Amino acid sequence: MTNKGTVLVAGASGVFGRHIDRVLTEAGYTVLGLGRGSSNAIRADLNDRDQVLAAVAGVHADVAVHAATALAKPPVMQRDMDATDRLRTVGMRNFVEAAQAVGARKLISESMIFGYGYGPHGHSVLTEDTAPWAPVQQRAHTEQHVAAMRTKEELTFATPGLDGVALRFGLFYGPGGSEALFGPMRKRMMPAPKTDNLLPWVHLEDAAVAVLDAIERGVPGQAYNIVDDRPLSFADHLRATATEFGLPKPMPVPTWLLKPMGLLSEMLRTDMRLSNAKARDGMGWVPRFPTVMDGLAAMRADTVRS
Repeated sequence: MTNKGTVLVAGASGVFGRHIDRVLTEAGYTVLGLGRGSSNAIRADLNDRDQVLAAVAGVHADVAVHAATALAKPPVMQRDMDATDRLRTVGMRNFVEAAQAVGARKLISESMIFGYGYGPHGHSVLTEDTAPWAPVQQRAHTEQHVAAMRTKEELTFATPGLDGVALRFGLFYGPGGSEALFGPMRKRMMPAPKTDNLLPWVHLEDAAVAVLDAIERGVPGQAYNIVDDRPLSFADHLRATATEFGLPKPMPVPTWLLKPMGLLSEMLRTDMRLSNAKARDGMGWVPRFPTVMDGLAAMRADTVRS
């Protein structure tokens, strides 16, 4: 297979990063992981500018991808996002300098749907052009999270010499991600909130393919919603997971009981429907798993086969 080029990936050793690594490698790219973990080709703390720039000295890459987070498990408290917020601001500033230093011409950055803001968005299907990005939030903690995504996109599009593309991902699930729910669900510690609010989702494998499509066909200066075809409430997602994997049915609870879990409460307060038409039309990205039920069924079938 002809080598299509080298991609510097911040976060390549994480749950999402491992999917990106596999998809890009199978497509013919050489992936250089950048991060603190021993599995990275380039070892550095993304938040340490001097360390990052020293680590990439003499390295060449054609494309840079920032997909680094600090989420070892689903976040539920506001403080659970603090380290990721720092990676999206301080870490991102250091990474774009590294991207310039290695000679990259294109930059792909990971963002997420909550950059549109927490809370109800109505029943209209929002597009990248109709929904304002990163509006100022009334609550201090949610503003911190949204501001980090605001900064990350600003750096994506405004860094000299880099053609930036931003991917706004739905909530992740799939191999490497969904398993984090299994233990708490077996112990009946993962209740199903009583709310009909819908959230956009995306299978981790589909999300990784979107990174490949953004590298090859993403238009510089553009952002794309990377979500599947059917939004689903958090409770219905848990129930679908329980059904597919034979886990105990989650206990329904009123959302006010979850208010002490600050971030989870804000997520459950959010009601959002997003269009993926721009990614389909502009990059040719089509989710292999158009619904959560499709993705969970495929994941269970792979588990049985293995």
